[in-house]
Amino acid sequence: MPALTDAGYIRAVLGKHGFHFSKGLGQNFLINPSVCPRMAEACDLDKDSAALEIGPGFGVLTKELAERAGKVVALEVDERLPAVLAETLADYDNVELVMQDVLKADLPALLNEKCGGKKVAVCANLPYYITSPVIMCLLEQRLPVSCITVMVQKEAAQRLCAKPGTRECGAVSLAVQYYAEAETLFSVSRGSFMPAPNVDSAVIRLVPKTELPLSGDTERRLFALIKAAFGKRRKTLQNALQDTGLSREQVTAMLEACDVPVTARAEQLTLEQFIELAKAYPEA
Repeated sequence: MPALTDAGYIRAVLGKHGFHFSKGLGQNFLINPSVCPRMAEACDLDKDSAALEIGPGFGVLTKELAERAGKVVALEVDERLPAVLAETLADYDNVELVMQDVLKADLPALLNEKCGGKKVAVCANLPYYITSPVIMCLLEQRLPVSCITVMVQKEAAQRLCAKPGTRECGAVSLAVQYYAEAETLFSVSRGSFMPAPNVDSAVIRLVPKTELPLSGDTERRLFALIKAAFGKRRKTLQNALQDTGLSREQVTAMLEACDVPVTARAEQLTLEQFIELAKAYPEA
């Protein structure tokens, strides 16, 4: 079988099945042969582990995962792709295609049913338009996964892995920091895809934390504070945090109790400082 990154082979198989790329689904298939092996290697898979892939596309990454893991569960929503994947992945009997939307699927139940207690790593080339929703979906459900290795738009990678005090840091940056340790692994040029997108990409890896500092109402307050602070990031926290329902006096007292200047703005605070604010949030 020709390499799954061979543009001529891709066109031939897609033409055979009457497949056309969908802009609405953000479909860009990888043709750079070096990218998927690096992504799969970053997952630290072996035959006793499993991989969950989101959007297998032409099967380029799926193949690399299947060669390393005992099982690959691939979630797909495009009903035109099963016939294509049946051809491109014909040599791999450890791949199971599940036609479900990752944002609607019961992922804990799915992993329990399909992976049977194996160590699981998530790996995917994510469509740009659903990057943040998918990543937060994976993190918020506290899935039993060892890591999440995904390719995203380069600017999204900068936001997701941004550190406090940087221009790129935003609400999603702190949300990711709360749930996981994040790092950028390597960049991927736009020419690595067919069709080529208008932006470059990057591969990031998230390692979920085994324990979280907050729970229940305090955790919900943390994210309400982060959302309010970054929702009006040009305003001081004294003004922005009133959007959580607190009076100016309550906000001032909370900030002072945590040694946070009332003139501070969202991007100046660390996650740990937001956590302290959540703990100091006035009870109703």
